[in-house]
Amino acid sequence: MEEKLLRVTLWLKEIYENQPIPQYEVNAETVDILYELAEYSEAMNRDVSLLIEDTEQQATEYEEKTNYLQGLLEDSLGLSVTSLSSEGTRCLDTLVESAMILETKDTSLASFFSAINVMTAELHATESKNREMAQELSNIGKKLTEALTLEKKLTEDLKKTEKFLEIEKMKADRRSQNMKFLQDKTDNLKEGIKTAEDQLAATGFDESLTHGSLMSLSGKVAELREEIAEFNKKLESYLDLPPSLAFAKVKIEEVKLELNALEEELSRQIDLMTREMTEFSELHLN
Repeated sequence: MEEKLLRVTLWLKEIYENQPIPQYEVNAETVDILYELAEYSEAMNRDVSLLIEDTEQQATEYEEKTNYLQGLLEDSLGLSVTSLSSEGTRCLDTLVESAMILETKDTSLASFFSAINVMTAELHATESKNREMAQELSNIGKKLTEALTLEKKLTEDLKKTEKFLEIEKMKADRRSQNMKFLQDKTDNLKEGIKTAEDQLAATGFDESLTHGSLMSLSGKVAELREEIAEFNKKLESYLDLPPSLAFAKVKIEEVKLELNALEEELSRQIDLMTREMTEFSELHLN
């Protein structure tokens, strides 16, 4: 750790030079981090130095080659940069700029054609890639539109469902309240009926006047009415017989007697039921 700390301290002094080094907590983790930064910084400096040296060397080579070509032109053709016309200088500048843009090794036609073919192929590849990306983007846009439409529909369905559930909950609560009310009312009526029956029993009330007895009596009255209706049908069938038949007259008289007896029994049962109901009402009011 002491060796790393010494290396870090020297590196910080190189960076800040005459300025004071900022205070930092000296521990193993901090020293390791600063040591790695120092290593990385020195490696970068070495790379930059090598790149500068290479660039300077290339510039020297280009300058030597330029001097050679200029000397060749002057010696063989008697041409120099200063002897060119403005049009020639402009063409030469265009040629140099084109070579730099195309990154050719020289200005020969072969180099230009080769560079143009390479850039054309790259252009076609880029255009093809752009078309693929445009198609993919279009597909993504369609899927996004479908997803947004589905989300909107689901949101609307969810709102409708929530509203429906809210309404159904209100209905269920209302039915529950009504059921509770009816149940409480039923219980109260049962208690009232039981209390009334107990009170009536204590006063010597006849059991035949209870609700069950009255319902039974009402059923008997209904049965008697049905029997009367059947006898009426029989009587009508006998009334269709020829009046001269003595036997038919006898049967008619018998049916009439039975019918009268049934009507009397019905009247008696109705009177009895009416009287008992009246007595029950008076006792209940008292």
